[in-house]
Amino acid sequence: MAEAALLADKDGHVLVVTINRPEKKNAVNAEVLCGLNDAWHRLDEDDELRVGILTGAGGSFCAGMDLSVISKLSSGAPPENEYEQRLKDDMSIIFNGWLKTYRPTKPVIAAVEGFALAGGTEILQGTDIRVAGESAQFGVTEVQRALFPMAGSTVRLPRQIPFTLAAEMLLTGDAYSAQQCREMGLIGRVVPDGQALSEARRIAERIAANGPVAVRAILKSMRECANLPEQEAFDQKEMAIGLPVFSSEDAKEGPRAFLEKRKPIFKGK
Repeated sequence: MAEAALLADKDGHVLVVTINRPEKKNAVNAEVLCGLNDAWHRLDEDDELRVGILTGAGGSFCAGMDLSVISKLSSGAPPENEYEQRLKDDMSIIFNGWLKTYRPTKPVIAAVEGFALAGGTEILQGTDIRVAGESAQFGVTEVQRALFPMAGSTVRLPRQIPFTLAAEMLLTGDAYSAQQCREMGLIGRVVPDGQALSEARRIAERIAANGPVAVRAILKSMRECANLPEQEAFDQKEMAIGLPVFSSEDAKEGPRAFLEKRKPIFKGK
């Protein structure tokens, strides 16, 4: 039996999501989209999970959408498998998978090696923390194929890096090195090749050791306040999101453990 094109492996409090089409540079097909959609919902629904990691098999992250799938979806051809049928029945799965219309309430870390082109750089923008091997390449290349980057880059990229750099990346379709992306703020860490996943796991374990209620609330506040005027963010978002954390069981356990000089036991409640 062929191995699944999308792997989702639970490792303690961490869900490692791996695009597994290395022979296609992890280009995304219907099976991958369905698997991504399911993995993001699983991350939210499983109370034992606290962090997700997105990576690719075989030394590449993701080379974007499989172009043969794009032509098949746009032509209205009959579905050839259960995954294509799911997409036909529920088109929201496509953009949920790309982290455009659905983002887990728990942090997602990208661990990037090799190519992260087109959709590979688009889905990257839906993650919260990004680690890349030093030889990784990034780019929103759709314009070179006379296509529009529909997974959110025209909205997200100018909000995440300077407008002029976003415009150049989007309008030229050029590829950029990991170090260039680190300098422009698209990537947080650059590590030696082959170490992106291990570094992502290290960061994930640090986050998972913290209070889950607080982690989710901090992430929610960051996301919802990012583009609001400061006072509006304070008045309408931050207080409403942050204050309930203090009434959680975890918020009582954290200070108690500190005073008792022991490791806290957080329950996510």
